[in-house]
Amino acid sequence: MSFPTSDDALLHKLERNVRAELTEVETGRTEDALAVPIDEWIFDPADAQREKAGLRSLLGAVEALEDGSRLAERDGDRDA
Repeated sequence: MSFPTSDDALLHKLERNVRAELTEVETGRTEDALAVPIDEWIFDPADAQREKAGLRSLLGAVEALEDGSRLAERDGDRDA
């Protein structure tokens, strides 16, 4: 049986996944590619840089949503 996931849990899981992917991108795949001749590249380092920038943007958005969710919860507690 599955239970609905709260917004906070979903955002936390998304943040964890994005951080893991960002770490993978940042762990030297670009440097590894530059160490071999261009005709042997498995991927274009520019693509890795774009992926890294996209992941950082996504991470920032997730963190902003989490902060907004926490503020809404806190403000909701005051209203009660």
